[in-house]
Amino acid sequence: MDMGLRNKIALVTGSTKGIGKAIAVELAREGANVLINGRNHEEVERTVRELKSEFPSTSPQNAAADITDKQQREALLEKYPHVDILINSMGIYEIMSYEDVNDEVWETYFRTNVLAANGLCKFYLPKMLKNNDGRIVFIASEEAMMPSGQMPQYGMTKSMLLSLSKSLSKLTAGTEVTSNTIMPGPTLTEKVYQIIDSLFPGDMEFSEKEKAFMAANLPQSEIRRFIRPFEIGRLAAFVCSPYASAFKGSPIRMDGGMVPTIF
Repeated sequence: MDMGLRNKIALVTGSTKGIGKAIAVELAREGANVLINGRNHEEVERTVRELKSEFPSTSPQNAAADITDKQQREALLEKYPHVDILINSMGIYEIMSYEDVNDEVWETYFRTNVLAANGLCKFYLPKMLKNNDGRIVFIASEEAMMPSGQMPQYGMTKSMLLSLSKSLSKLTAGTEVTSNTIMPGPTLTEKVYQIIDSLFPGDMEFSEKEKAFMAANLPQSEIRRFIRPFEIGRLAAFVCSPYASAFKGSPIRMDGGMVPTIF
């Protein structure tokens, strides 16, 4: 299915690895010109080369910047004043007990997972509204709706993104601009793969390690496996397409059945 994204300019934050990179790949597959963002200039440049090699008809660009830093963020916005698609994927997470989450940690998570994205939205949303076209997507988590208690500082920020997305969506009423949130469940990023692989030393195939981990730690999952990043990437590409214009301020769940539905 052609998503109608050819030649669209898409800024994907945190797109050198994990879910962000998967979204960048799928947008490029659809013909979008992706601005690759990350703090490490070499990693960003390597990802740009990868996309250019795999999708030679597109023009990926280096958008390296620490978007939590106001000066770097403003420099990025000056360099790329126009985007059709903004994917707020960059974020941090860590298992922590509530007792260990001090004020500095709360502030760091708020600044990184919420304020950095908000700074980009405040710049790009008015331009999208003026052009009557644009897509803003936040990458949250099932933790936004069903906190596990293992990452209270992370869950708080993901819940905030749901609220922020809906608030922005109110501003898009009557336009072809949308603001939505995708909430993935447990996803097999590079970091997660390494963790699972290290928990089961020996000759077990990774698929068996994955099944064992899911059974012991995430039995509520109905797919009984980790979500693959490309699956989230494909969903994000659809949400950014003209075919998803009726999604307005929507919390879009892709949690593998983790979150119970209450009718």
